[in-house]
Amino acid sequence: MSHTLSFQHLAPEYIQRFQAYIPSNPDDELKKRFGCTHLFRLNNNENPLGPCPSAARVIRNFAPCRAAVYPSGDCWHLRRKLAERYNMEPDQFLFGNGANEVIAFVIKAFCRQGDNIITAEKTFAVYEWVAEFSGFEARMAPLKDHAFDDDAMIRCIDDRTKILFVCNPNNPTGTYWNDATLRSFLDRIDGRQIVVVDEAYCEFVEKPDFPDGMALISEYPNLVVFRTFSKMHALAGLRIGYLAGSREVVNIVRRTCVVYSVNALAQAAALAVLNDSGEHVQQTRDLVRRQKQVITEHLDSLGLTYLSGEGNFVMIRLPMSDSLAYRRLMMQGVMIRTMTGFRFPNWIRLTLAMPDAMDAFMAGLENILKFRNPGMQPL
Repeated sequence: MSHTLSFQHLAPEYIQRFQAYIPSNPDDELKKRFGCTHLFRLNNNENPLGPCPSAARVIRNFAPCRAAVYPSGDCWHLRRKLAERYNMEPDQFLFGNGANEVIAFVIKAFCRQGDNIITAEKTFAVYEWVAEFSGFEARMAPLKDHAFDDDAMIRCIDDRTKILFVCNPNNPTGTYWNDATLRSFLDRIDGRQIVVVDEAYCEFVEKPDFPDGMALISEYPNLVVFRTFSKMHALAGLRIGYLAGSREVVNIVRRTCVVYSVNALAQAAALAVLNDSGEHVQQTRDLVRRQKQVITEHLDSLGLTYLSGEGNFVMIRLPMSDSLAYRRLMMQGVMIRTMTGFRFPNWIRLTLAMPDAMDAFMAGLENILKFRNPGMQPL
């Protein structure tokens, strides 16, 4: 006799109420579904130039026999290279399988039942998700002028607050805290909580007042800085990110770290990035700057509202559902990010990419606007 089994009662209540994130299908399946012969990926803020030449050579020449051997469990060479670069100690760095994993390391290290973390309501959602599916409260402060509001975050703090997450520059708005604002915030926290500054897009920022989180760690021992090789350095497919902090804080976080989670190829490619001359970074910045100007001028001509800050992306407000816009653009081979999940309904986020991809997006955008409004009156 067969029985229908349910395992819901085995899962904690906070897991039962949490909705799983469903990633998009592979490109080949998406092209079949939407009937397009090509696909420009403008949804994940990937670098269209690919990795720098030295990292590309490492990837091409990676010996297959190395796949049978476990990688360095603690990214030994990478931590020493970063220590040399930032005049710190190797034990002040900790690597993970993408920045998402190091987010989990920090939350698990400092939070227990009844604790909470604080971040913004419209930012990178993984801080909130990891806290919630780990059984901790995530408190979201509203943005102010599309930027993190330091006063609002401070007001959210209580005696169970353990960590405050600041995305700088913010994904998806592109706003940032300058050096004075970040220092003031850290002074007000005064070491009572851990402050995480996520600098995933810091390499795209050229403003002179943008703070260097690494340089502040020696002054603020409660500061943890996240960085990634996924965005500027184009290693998203290899999944490698890291955190830096005081030796005491990193030693605590290390206890939650899963060793061997960063594969050998990712480590070798990241080491090549750290040894690169910097020309690839400048080429990427130049591309982003040019395409940002092209796109924003086009949006101005269409009368659309947009946010164009720091980072390799632009946010655009549409006169229609963002999910509808996604489907119609996909039919034309253009993939964008819908922003309802970021609490920006009817907005989309566009990754700045090569001219052919930008041309395809602009043509596709005009088509979907005409479909909705044949007169193409300014919106």
